[in-house]
Amino acid sequence: MLLNARGLRASYGPAQVLFDVSLSIEPGEVVTLIGRNGMGKTTTIRTLMGLVPISAGEIDFAGERVVGTPPYRMARLGMGLVPEGRQIFQNLSVKENLMMAAIARGSGDDWTLSRVIDLFPRLGERLKHSGTQLSGGEQQMLAIGRALMTNPRLLLLDEATEGLAPVVREEIWSRLQALKRAGISILLVDKELEALCDIADRHYIIEKGEIVWSGTTPQLISNRSVYETYVGM
Repeated sequence: MLLNARGLRASYGPAQVLFDVSLSIEPGEVVTLIGRNGMGKTTTIRTLMGLVPISAGEIDFAGERVVGTPPYRMARLGMGLVPEGRQIFQNLSVKENLMMAAIARGSGDDWTLSRVIDLFPRLGERLKHSGTQLSGGEQQMLAIGRALMTNPRLLLLDEATEGLAPVVREEIWSRLQALKRAGISILLVDKELEALCDIADRHYIIEKGEIVWSGTTPQLISNRSVYETYVGM
């Protein structure tokens, strides 16, 4: 098991946000975390990355117990974050955004600048542009590329295609399919059910900070009412 989180509880001040959240991811697996806005998806992602402290529970990642591990150490262990809102450095160039995150693993198939550009050719055309000169889709490509430069074992992708034009969403999904074929494990948050089912092996649905359903893609497709109950309008 690459990631095994059990019984996670987390709060913002006196308000508890996560209630005994448990999830797991195997090497090479794509898993989704689905739910309406404000149900705890981003908090779960941030908790796994070490950005939000937990009040109870355990997290094992890459063979280590990592509760209390700071985010920079999680990145060193192989957890890469693509945060909601992208959060690229606006005053840095595209190349600088990518290079500042680089962590070499020496495995022979590391993600390098040229490899990221091969995945997202549009970034290669804008290496000298600052973050303020990029479209929303280009910023998302840059955020994904920056996370890949850490050479992650697990990619945490919060709101993969939110707010993007349809043609850009299709491009992002195709690149995520390529990452899956490359063997990268992904924990993915998004609302496009068909696209999620095309790429993911398993799914977790979260409601008010609790995991209320989990299952495989065939199980979710055959039980669409579950999605409509907890996510659909």
